[in-house]
Amino acid sequence: MVVRIESSWKYMLADEFEAPYFKRLTDFVKQEYSATRCFPPASLIFNAFDICAIDHVKVVILGQDPYIRPGQAQGLSFSVPRGVPFPPSLENILKEAQEDIGTRKPESGDLTRWAEQGVLLLNSTLTVREGESASHAGKGWERFTDAAIQAVSLHKDHVVFILWGSFAQKKEALIDASKHLILKAPHPSPLSSYRGFFGSKPFSKTNRWLNEHNMESIIW
Repeated sequence: MVVRIESSWKYMLADEFEAPYFKRLTDFVKQEYSATRCFPPASLIFNAFDICAIDHVKVVILGQDPYIRPGQAQGLSFSVPRGVPFPPSLENILKEAQEDIGTRKPESGDLTRWAEQGVLLLNSTLTVREGESASHAGKGWERFTDAAIQAVSLHKDHVVFILWGSFAQKKEALIDASKHLILKAPHPSPLSSYRGFFGSKPFSKTNRWLNEHNMESIIW
């Protein structure tokens, strides 16, 4: 199947694109986008992959599915375009970065700057219907993104996997902990952020690991 995605990922995930489930998934997504309003815009469904080639991946931050409100989703987990108010989870992520490493709160919630440095901002489900969280769950995206996680684990060394919340932490089984760093904490949403997300220091821990393995820090 012809899929428009960054070339290294297209090669690495070639078997997925030819699998029967992916054809069913594609048909479902096309039907949904034609029948109702869905996010992100179709051109940004694979944005996380397009910005961050597999050879450049140093960090993976896993989300669940895209934001469900107009103008928010841009194909990068937790990120919103410039000029869009920060959703609560992103607000807490940036607050923790301030407390952890002293970064100033940015004017924009657009995390493209992270992706360009090697942070794969990956949602488990890459599309969603407006106003309906998890509306595209269980249709095949999880199998596809699990394959991407496994590809990073298998073909890369010393990657940091940041797993916030129980949903993301279920993906731990896909990761080779003998060569990668897995950081786990409660989800940054207001419902759980005070149960251990704040103070978990993922940003300093990530940069320390990268430096120990002769890689440049992420400018968070």
